Amino acid sequence: MKDRMREAIEAARYAHPHPNPRVGALVLHPNGTVVGRGVHQGPGESHAEVTALIQAGSAAAGGTLVVNLEPCNHHGRTPPCTEAIMESGISRVIVAVMDPDPNVNGKGIARLQQAGLEVLVGVLEAEAEKLDPGYFHHRRTGLPRVTLKAALTMDGAVAARDRSSRWITSPEARRDGHELRAEADAVMIGAGTLISDNPALTVRLEGGSDRRPIPVVIGGNRPLPPDARLFERPAIVFSPRPCEVAAEVIVLPGRAGVDLEKALVMLGERGILDVLVEGGPSLARSLLDGGLVQRGVFYYGAKLAGGAGLGPFGGRFESLGDATELQVEDVRRVGADVRVEFLVEGGS
Repeated sequence: MKDRMREAIEAARYAHPHPNPRVGALVLHPNGTVVGRGVHQGPGESHAEVTALIQAGSAAAGGTLVVNLEPCNHHGRTPPCTEAIMESGISRVIVAVMDPDPNVNGKGIARLQQAGLEVLVGVLEAEAEKLDPGYFHHRRTGLPRVTLKAALTMDGAVAARDRSSRWITSPEARRDGHELRAEADAVMIGAGTLISDNPALTVRLEGGSDRRPIPVVIGGNRPLPPDARLFERPAIVFSPRPCEVAAEVIVLPGRAGVDLEKALVMLGERGILDVLVEGGPSLARSLLDGGLVQRGVFYYGAKLAGGAGLGPFGGRFESLGDATELQVEDVRRVGADVRVEFLVEGGS
């Protein structure tokens, strides 16, 4: 059954249904063959279980439903999945992981069991949660998952003394960075990055991409350029004071600029579950100091700065007691460079 669950997980891997979760489902005939498949595509669309059951039709009777997330038992934009499952004649349901959403958590499983269906929970639970970490983090904390992205020299400089940074990494690493951007719901930068680089924050991949993460700017003391490229599409600006730009401006003052935690809460309330931060050292430092970072992806270019460049967080490293513990998840070569993915211990 693990192979079938892995198949359901893989089916949902490239869906982008946020603020809803990534869900894939299979319907197995009593003889074990797959007679229905479904993937949830987004709010208002059929849930994966329903799509798979419709495809299976009468062949679902007496069969098994395999799904990576607990079926819902409440009315939202669509009817409860539990009703469709019970009406289909399915006799057994295999679930990878319970849904942390309080509207669902345990209720879907309980309803199916009350109806006499056999329910097995916990098949490839860890893999299922890794499929959509932003969803699980948001439902448990109310905050989107925050990923820091940085391009650095091998000795840790993100820019030279003159602030130049193009191009530290190879075309292959930059392409991988755009794939990372395509996975995000929003891309966040600070005012300094907006002013100095004027980034478009679009997804540029070979063959094109329909992914358009929302640009988010954290304003500061300097005026923002009204003709910035990212303002050519809907964007959000959090600012400590009113400002005039062609974007939605949310005035959210904190003790030192913008209240970043409240900004993330507001993004989460809008269904933004994954935020990729591509800002400079000041923004990265503020987020890290606030315990608001869960993940990092650093691209180390095949260059040495000789210790004279700008570090990814600014400031100074006074003692080992100041260090933040990390859990390295993946290290691999990308072109001439090295990509390191890590989790941040203590991130809320």
